[in-house]
Amino acid sequence: MARRLLSPWLALALAIAAVALVHAADPAPRAAAASTPGGGNARPSRLATSNLLLAGTRAGSRLVAVGEYGHVLLSDDDGANWRQAKLVPTRTTLTSVAFIDERTGWAVGHGGIVIGTRDGGENWTLLSGRIGGKDALFSVWFSDDTHGLVVGPYGYAARSSDGGATWKQFEIAAGELGERHLNQIVARGRLVLIAAESGVVFRSDNGGETFEPITLPYKGSIWGGIALADRSLLLWGMGGTVLRSTDDGRTWTVVATGTDQSLAGGAQLADGSIVIAGLNGVTLASRDGGASFQPSVRADRASTAAVLATAHGHVLLGSTGVRPP
Repeated sequence: MARRLLSPWLALALAIAAVALVHAADPAPRAAAASTPGGGNARPSRLATSNLLLAGTRAGSRLVAVGEYGHVLLSDDDGANWRQAKLVPTRTTLTSVAFIDERTGWAVGHGGIVIGTRDGGENWTLLSGRIGGKDALFSVWFSDDTHGLVVGPYGYAARSSDGGATWKQFEIAAGELGERHLNQIVARGRLVLIAAESGVVFRSDNGGETFEPITLPYKGSIWGGIALADRSLLLWGMGGTVLRSTDDGRTWTVVATGTDQSLAGGAQLADGSIVIAGLNGVTLASRDGGASFQPSVRADRASTAAVLATAHGHVLLGSTGVRPP
């Protein structure tokens, strides 16, 4: 029996609409994708900043966010104003974005699609369509302009050594352990973690060449994490769970959060504080490196998929697009 897929962006979809599997991607784009890998170019929309956004990152001084309908949003004024990228060769949902500098970046999403940019996100090209026959990719990371890693459902993991043009699938672990949904890549130098379901995180200390499974003191799904400035690590996921490691991810401890709402995104801000947010408007704040958190709930109860640090604070990305804190 096929398992239902529970990832951050799916949980947001559940909170916004109705139950859906990852295989049920955007109907119109997927139909078009039968003949065109990207389903056509993303269309300009006045609602782009208020539609579902699932991930964001920094490209130099620019902020970049991605989400449904192939929307890529750019901000050059620290998140005060946003505009759509000039050219994005897909209308399918984008789930993850990563940059290695102010110009070079990649995004992945439904249909196993990979797109890339060399001009800071203004214009994107289709690098791979439906790689490995996958219906979705959850996370992308590149160590440099040629070597990258993508992960997705049912243990799917693949590497590229040519900037994302081609990918080679590899087995992250043997047996049932290797069939865990792989939700997000967290990296710091040569240390690479992959947050997975069922209380497992996969750890590599050689840049993602090989991985070992680390069993966590929590049995549910882990949706994401960050590497902090003090070299500690945080993971978060279902049921308000946050875990912290101070030994490069070898061992983990559970941190009390004061909430049972699932957590989907987080960031360390310029002042060193940490913000983690998730479903139904929950937000956690920490000023002691993630050793403790103070929960709060937004009045609008909007669900958050990602927290994006700005020069003077942060913005939230999620069910209602870009929102101030």
